[in-house]
Amino acid sequence: MDLNSVYQRLNTGSKKWSQYPQDVLPMWVADMDFPVAEPIVQALKNRLEHPLLGYSVAQDSLRQTLVAHLARHYDWVIQPEDLVFLPGVEPGVNMALNTLVPPGSGVLVQTPNYSPLLHAPANWKLPRVDLPFHVDANGHYPTDIAALNNALLQSRALLLSNPHNPLGKVFERDELRAIGEACVQHDVLIISDEIHADILFDGRRHTPIASLSPEIAARSVTLMSASKAWNIAGLKTAFAVIQNAGLRQRFNAGRLGLVDSVNALGLEATEVAYRDGAPWLAEVMAYLQGNRDYLAEAINTRFPGIRMHLPQSTYLAWLDCSDLGLEHPQRFFLEHVRVALSDGLEFGDECGQFVRLNFGCPRPMLEEGLARMERSLRERR
Repeated sequence: MDLNSVYQRLNTGSKKWSQYPQDVLPMWVADMDFPVAEPIVQALKNRLEHPLLGYSVAQDSLRQTLVAHLARHYDWVIQPEDLVFLPGVEPGVNMALNTLVPPGSGVLVQTPNYSPLLHAPANWKLPRVDLPFHVDANGHYPTDIAALNNALLQSRALLLSNPHNPLGKVFERDELRAIGEACVQHDVLIISDEIHADILFDGRRHTPIASLSPEIAARSVTLMSASKAWNIAGLKTAFAVIQNAGLRQRFNAGRLGLVDSVNALGLEATEVAYRDGAPWLAEVMAYLQGNRDYLAEAINTRFPGIRMHLPQSTYLAWLDCSDLGLEHPQRFFLEHVRVALSDGLEFGDECGQFVRLNFGCPRPMLEEGLARMERSLRERR
């Protein structure tokens, strides 16, 4: 598989490549510039040979495929009926907040965080309770469990990003257990965005928080999708795992009139990704880890004013530009060398000196983006 070629995505309706003028190199939104796995492409072609594309439901084979994947990769045993299919993780987050959290209740969010999670509580007039991450001497972002327990006193729900976007953090099993047990103790619902579960580096293995105990599972809504790992975000398909039947019934009721059913092609692609997509994903993961390491080396040797802690997961790097002395780093790189990064302010009010860089792209594209950024800083001196 050729992962070094840069595919022409202009005029394809790509959000990533349409947001900015054509001379801008887009390294912002989290989709990858790699061709989709051939088994997925072939399955979509086969499905389109049937001339009808009416309303669709998940077939038993898809449910069984997901049950098998969760058991094989995460040691998480669920039942087919625990699955609820959705047109995205974000609708699932909002459904859970709207239907499962009492009006006016606090929602705890660890910051910085993915913008749609950060702003979701406000959609339902729920006060957000922020719990900031602080980097330690090893470049890690541990959860302050004492501070978490204190913040949970003001909360009825926790929005968890596991693995974490934008930090690229993989939660340790004991850390997740402590978070889950604190939520049990304080009677707090866990809404866990685990969309990056299959993108972990250095041999790490994902742990769904709901897999840690029946008590944690009973108060958890876990949201997953093939969209990030298999690069099919445009097919708008995700699923929730809700093992508590009462929660699941209330959650499902919340979709009426607000959240539509899932499209036929997305369901087809999801089944094939989880069933037949492992070889493609293994090759892409090796390439991504190489990109991550190349990026880290470049930042450490060519960008003395930027700090980066090695991502443990995702294909997103969280870059601290504080030492560059720029008023607005994201705007600087966009205006001076036409490189589009995600603005740190999207992830938290205190993150204006950060940018998020997407390294899920062919190496030549990554090299070009870094060369442009380096040139802008050199010309500024």
